[in-house]
Order: sequence, then structure tokens, then C-alpha cells
Amino acid sequence: MFHKEGFKIILFSGLIMVSGLLLIDNFIDNYWIQKALMITLLILFLLVLQFFRDPKRNTVLNDEHLIAPADGKVVVIEEVVEKEYFKDKRRQISIFMSPLNVHVTRYPVSGKVKYSKYHPGKYLVAWHPKSSEENERTTIVVENALIGEILYRQIAGAVARRIVNYARVGHQVIQGEDAGFIKFGSRIDIFVPLDMKIQVELNQKTKGGETILAAKNNG
Repeated sequence: MFHKEGFKIILFSGLIMVSGLLLIDNFIDNYWIQKALMITLLILFLLVLQFFRDPKRNTVLNDEHLIAPADGKVVVIEEVVEKEYFKDKRRQISIFMSPLNVHVTRYPVSGKVKYSKYHPGKYLVAWHPKSSEENERTTIVVENALIGEILYRQIAGAVARRIVNYARVGHQVIQGEDAGFIKFGSRIDIFVPLDMKIQVELNQKTKGGETILAAKNNG
């Protein structure tokens, strides 16, 4: 299954691949060069297919849990001052997505979208500390009945050149549902209340829609 954001690119890439194979077959006489070029085209097409894959995930709905909005690796867990919306201290969890990860963004909590804003910007490498504030990005805030407002930020990387965000202010959204897509490498920052209990560790791999990042502290 492939994400709808990839349909045009997959079709275009398929046409290029077929055209390329025909040209190679008709104009390249050397057997080994011919096969090498054909294999290269097929590999590139397969990479496009794997990038836009959209696997189904088993999201267990729970208003006390904050789930990972994307696949990747946890690269930051720290207390920071969130300057755009909250303007106070929050705990930031950052997930880095390599080009090999699934790049679907999913809602980390159920609730009402309170804020959704696009920011043009730079294309620093996604793990750069300043990428959260200087790169092209979107900021989304979803208000959940139990854990309050959760902010997540889609951040473009050095290769990413398009962020797709489906969140619209006033919409009711469901935890784990498709919230957007970031094309070709990127990062997600999530800002959570300080009293939530973190459930992940640095360098841990996450599975969007399934991995629990933080939980409401009932103690």
C-alpha cells in the first residue's frame, strides 16, 4: 500500500523507468553496461516505492498515552522553552527520519486541532539543533481532553523539500490517523507537559501510530 502523496511521483518514476529500459535496450550494445544501467533504474524505482509505502498500523486508542507520530529514531529528550505557542517549559522529544523510514505523519493524540501554521525556512540537516526553529516546518497543536495541548512540529531536512500537513484548526482528529507526509528525509519534534512520564530512551527506534512516547502521570 502506498501513500496518496506518492501516486504522481510513482507514476512519473514508472514512466521514466520504462522509457529508460527501452532506450537502453535499443541503443546500448554492450551486454554488461546494458544490464548495469537496467538494474540501476530498477533499484531507483524500488527506492521510490519503498519511500512512499504506507503500512497499516495497529493504534490502540488511549487518551492517557502520547504515541509516536512517525517512524524513526529518538535523537532528543530534553527540557526546553517552547517559543512559538506555549512560551513556557516543555519536554521535547525529537524523532529523526532517514530516507529509508516510512514518512507518514500520524496524530499523536486524539482531540481538537487548536493551531496549525506553516513556516518557510532553511534546509539545515534535520539533526541540527537549530533546525526546529530555522528550517521549513509546520507547527500543529492538538488539545486532548485528558493530557491537554500537545504540540508537534514537522521539520524539513537537507533533502526534504515538501511538507504536507492535513491538520486544520477546529477539526476533530483521531490518534494514529494520517496527519500528513514529509518527503525525503526529515524530523518530528513533540512538546509535552513536564508532568508526563517519558516512555522512550535516546536512540530508540519508534513505530508511528504504535510506540508510546509518554504517558499521563497518575501518581
